[in-house]
Formats: sequence, C-alpha cells, structure tokens
Amino acid sequence: MMSGKRRRRLVSGWLLGAMLAVPVYAKAQQLPAILSDRTVAAANPLPDFSYAGYGFGLAPIPTDSGTIVDVTDHGAVADDGLDDTKAVLRALAAANAVPGKVTLRFPKGRTQITEVLRITRSDIVLDGAGSGPGGSELWFPRPLKIIDNSSDFDELRDYLVREKKQQVEPEQNIDYLFTEYSWAGGMIVVRPEATRPVSYDGSKDVRDPLLANGVSGKQFGRALTVDDPAKLRVGDVVQLQWFSVDGPRSQILKSLYGDTDLPIGSHHWTSPKRPVVAQMTRIAAIRGRIVTLGDPLLHDVRADQPAVLAKWKHLTNVGIQNLRLQFPESPSFGHHLEQGYNGIYMTGVFDGWIKDLVIDRSDSGILTDNAANLTIADVTTTGDRRAHYSVHVGAVHNALVKDLKVENPVIHPLSVNTRSTRSVFLRAVVTRDAIIDQHSGSNHQNLFDQIVMHIDPKPAKAGWEYQLWVGGGAPYWKPGHGLYNTLWNARLVIPDSVPADAMVRITSGLEGPGERIVGLHANRAIDVRYTPAPYIAGTGQAVAAAPSLYDYQLARRRR
Repeated sequence: MMSGKRRRRLVSGWLLGAMLAVPVYAKAQQLPAILSDRTVAAANPLPDFSYAGYGFGLAPIPTDSGTIVDVTDHGAVADDGLDDTKAVLRALAAANAVPGKVTLRFPKGRTQITEVLRITRSDIVLDGAGSGPGGSELWFPRPLKIIDNSSDFDELRDYLVREKKQQVEPEQNIDYLFTEYSWAGGMIVVRPEATRPVSYDGSKDVRDPLLANGVSGKQFGRALTVDDPAKLRVGDVVQLQWFSVDGPRSQILKSLYGDTDLPIGSHHWTSPKRPVVAQMTRIAAIRGRIVTLGDPLLHDVRADQPAVLAKWKHLTNVGIQNLRLQFPESPSFGHHLEQGYNGIYMTGVFDGWIKDLVIDRSDSGILTDNAANLTIADVTTTGDRRAHYSVHVGAVHNALVKDLKVENPVIHPLSVNTRSTRSVFLRAVVTRDAIIDQHSGSNHQNLFDQIVMHIDPKPAKAGWEYQLWVGGGAPYWKPGHGLYNTLWNARLVIPDSVPADAMVRITSGLEGPGERIVGLHANRAIDVRYTPAPYIAGTGQAVAAAPSLYDYQLARRRR
C-alpha cells in the first residue's frame, strides 16, 4: 500500500497534469515511470499481460482448413427464404465424424437457422466468406427463449429463483425475474459435453481430479514446485486452483485484494469446493519436482496459500470466423430481461478464436466462461436494440479481445466479469454511452489498453462530469475488482457540446483496490476521481513511448 505522503505526491502530480491538459494529442514522452523506474515499478507491479490470447500471445491463429464440409452439400440453400437448420445440423454431424482438423463452411448470402448449433469437439472451425457485403450471414429469427429446449441452464434458473434475482423498476411497472439468457447461452454454443460451464449451486460442486499439490511458487514467475509430478506430462493443459481454505481469513483473499478496508463478499469462501482463483495453463517443462508453466503464476503458492494442479475438461483449436450474425428487429424488454438473441457462448475452450464477425441486433454478441487463451479479434457489434454485453469476458484467463468496435447501445460495452484474470481489451472503440464494467467476483489483473471511449459528460455542480467506471455485481462478490486491473493510454472523445475550455471530471463508483490508471487523456482537460485511490500517472497525456502496454510487453518477450 502507498504511504499517505506518497499518495499526496501522486495526487498532486495528476491534478497538475489535469489542469495543464489541453484538447490536443500529447507530444512524445519518455516511458512512464511504472515501466522505466525500478523503484516505482517495484512498488506498483504490472502483470505481464502479453500472455493473453491464442498460444499465450505468441502463436498465430491457425489457417489450415483441414477437411472442408460445406453446408450446401447437405441441403442448405442461401437466400431462398426457407429454413436451413436441418441441413446445417446434417453438415455439422458430418464434420463431427471427420478425424483431425475440419472446417464447417457456410456459403455467401443468408443461411437461416432456428436451432442452437452446438460445437462439442476440438479442431473445428466455423467459417464463412466474410462479415461484410457479399459475405456469409447466419440469420437467427427466433430467440433462445423459444428454441432452447435443453436443460443446460436449469442450475442457473434455480439460482435466479433462490437468490431472488428480480429486475425491479417501479416507474416502468417492471417486477420480473431475470432471464437465464442475460449472461449465458448463444445461438452457437461451444462447450465440451457433460460439463458445467459455471457453478451456481455450491452443493453440486465436485473437486476436479487432483494431479499434484503445489508446494511453492512465486507470483509472476513460471516455476512451480509440486509434491509429486508422476501424473504430469509436458504439453498437458491443466488448471491451477487456489481455494479459500480458511474462510474469510484465507491468505488468497489478501493476495487478491491486499490490505484493503473494503468488505469482501461471502461468495469468496462459502463454496469450499469451488476455487476462488483458477488459472488454466499448459505444462512447458518438468525437471524433478519443478514444473515450468506456460504463463506466470497469478499468485504465490506456499504452505499458508496452497494451490493444486487439477484436470480440466476442455476443447482446443475451435474457431468461428468470417461471418455476420444477424438478429431480427425486436423490442428490448429491459436490463436482465433479455430473451436470448445471443450470438456465441464459448466455454471450456483452451486456445480458441473468434474473428472477423459483425453481430447485429443481439442481446449479447459474445459470451465467454471457463476458458483460456482466447483471441477475439475484429468484431463489430451493431444495431438499435439495447444490448446487455458486446463481448463479455467471464471466468476466463488470458483472453485477448482486440480491435472490437461497439456501435450499438450496450449496458456493459466493455466488461470483465467474475473470476476473469489477465484478460485484455486492446484497441476497442465504443462509439456511444461508453463505460468500463469491472463486474466484481475476484476479477483481477485485467487490462483495458489503448481503448477509445466516446462519452457525453453532463453539467454538474462542479462543472462537467461523467462516470466512466460503472461496475456491476452483487454485494456477495464485492469488491469491484482485485489488484492490478489496469487502464492504459485510453482516449476519451468528448462532443463539441462541452466547451473547449471545460474541465471534465471523470468519476467511478466504488470499485476495487490496486487499480493502475496510466495515460488517460481526452480532447478536453480532465480531472480523474477513482475510488478507492489508484496508482495514477500521466493524466491528460497519451503514452506516446508505449501506446499499447500489451504490445510493449509482447515485444519484450519476443526479444
């Protein structure tokens, strides 16, 4: 924790920077102290975010199509106005029968689908002719509320009733139970068979099969000493799990939140078989009892902060690309009352990707859970219906969302949700109603990097004001986030309705400890007020020497 004297120096520095800020891009500058000054860097650690993405950020997304199964060969006819579902399902069954790599290919034009497409195997790609004009459109005219007859979300439905998850807006005469599709389900579901994507009922939790007990390991290092490596093999994908073994006094909670005075919600320890932190990784090397992991440890492993290596059922090398996902005109019934016009639900995947998509009029474009090493790239969400999420990053480790463009109205346009770790939004652009959602539930070590946020400040008593950070989540999952969530070189675009000489106050709700805010700048002078006090530097100035922290760290790794 920073001393009061040090905090005063930092606060004075950023206030001065805000007062001197002008509505032009900053001139070239030195590397920020958090990167260049060893003392500052040691006092304010930054995780290495460059491990986010497919292949721990280093491997290219595969281009080998393998065997191609074309849906037109199984009876699908684009643009004929008739339903193609049965033909597509026949083609998917044929693809599932292919050993090795396979691509399910969609034609140019509109393919109509009225059942959920379920991907349950590895080494498969859903591919089209592109997301733009002349490309491949998947037309989903009916919501999940009508077409999803599975029992996949029964546990979630029971949870909504048990926790009395009710959307209440008296002024709109709304008093309804949340729908199960507010944050789950999709027209395309990627999920290993016979798995629970997320636990909502602790009594149903079962520990994953144990492979080894961790003995010692240092946070941000890759070496883990185990008690017995006999069940481990180089190349295995495993899950490293930390549990709250001592309830609210567990050391892992201190590692998550530091010496905070903020109350920590009970869901961090009331399900003892559910890890509070989970890190999916690959074993890179084994030497005696020392295991080298594919990416750095999220936390220390030691006697008073134990962790285990466990089996993790997952798919690998699953891709969805070059498509437009189209939903119909339909009313929005309100927040948490979504009917299930959801695009993709990807869970239980290690090394997967989604790229070159346009998703129009969705309730949520892409939902993720219980996955790792995902790259979600070049996705645009559009439409006039108010959506819940554009791309939701939940219970995911090392997810990279890059070059996302959010053009539709979205309640949570950029969101890291429960148990998300070391995931990155890189170069996202939110063109309206832009906010950052750090959605509680032990999400930590996540990065919002070089994003562009179009905001519309309103007059307030102290001048102009805008709340940029609007975190969701229930009290039993608070604080809003754990240590080392980072906002790097974000640009705020403020409309001409705000006077050029105005000072705009950028605020937060009650978020979480250990936030880093470096290089937040705008086309107006800004004054940043974040609660609780973060590490903050370079307010009003772009980080010209390292425009992207992810790219900077990745370049260092490549060297």
